Amino acid sequence: MTPTTDHTVLVLSGGLSHEREVSLRSGRRVATALRDSGYTVLESDVDQALVPLLQGRDDIVVVPLLHGETGEDGAIREVLELVGAPYVGSRPAPCRLAFDKSISTAVMAKNGVTTPHQVALPHDIFRELGANALVSALGGALGFPMMVKPARSGSALGCTKVSTPEELPAAMVGAYAYGPVAVVETYIEGVEVAVGVLDTGDGPRALPAVEIRPQSGVYDYAARYTAGATRFLTPAQIDDSVAAACAEMALRVHERLGLRDLSRTDLIIRDGEPVFIEANVAPGMTETSLLPIALEAEGGSLAESWSALVEHAVSRMSK
Repeated sequence: MTPTTDHTVLVLSGGLSHEREVSLRSGRRVATALRDSGYTVLESDVDQALVPLLQGRDDIVVVPLLHGETGEDGAIREVLELVGAPYVGSRPAPCRLAFDKSISTAVMAKNGVTTPHQVALPHDIFRELGANALVSALGGALGFPMMVKPARSGSALGCTKVSTPEELPAAMVGAYAYGPVAVVETYIEGVEVAVGVLDTGDGPRALPAVEIRPQSGVYDYAARYTAGATRFLTPAQIDDSVAAACAEMALRVHERLGLRDLSRTDLIIRDGEPVFIEANVAPGMTETSLLPIALEAEGGSLAESWSALVEHAVSRMSK
């Protein structure tokens, strides 16, 4: 796509979250794709120079590619709206909703989406009530195996599959290393897939489902970002009816959480039925990230898609 706007694109990446390196890789890749499409592109970390830069120019459109805390919780987008800068992606409140797994899972369950049975436990409660009593209660309510993860984190950081009661306290400590609230949920056994949603102005559409097959059997941080550690199948090797159900769920998640422009919904197919795991408002754009893989599978490209997203973001400012 040839640029139709004279706006300069500012790609924001880095930040101070645990996912800083992934964000930098995403940012570099998207910046290169936009430059190859003919855009003037600036790259910036989040620092004290950002707000003065945005306040001093009215010809910048922002591409936030910050992952994790502040990047996906809506904080940086609040600042972009404060200074009146157009940007690609969801608005602040939907970001906050999607980023917190203890909230987004409950919201989707109330909207008729199949989710794991989940319990959210702040660190203070876990410490004050004692691990032994809570291990027994969680085991009785959820059964084993179960998944433990931070309520507000990404890239599978702090996530642990727990198969026995003895493993649970350490898993909780691991989750609390990434935030003050941990979620404990029933472990869903099945085929793991991710479905991206893209909206460049004609309404949201689901991209082909990407099936995830990590060599280690666990789709953890290393499996996500180490080349060759995971096999990705696109389209996923699932029945057409199941693929359609996955697409419908991703579109429903995108709509009900109030997301905008692009998102990715992670699902596990259990007995032919998709189960919601989480939603992402700033999907990774690295060489091993899922949304770019889906774009390529349907015959598109990162450059074409991000060009269309930038043009759409600029067009919103004139309405």
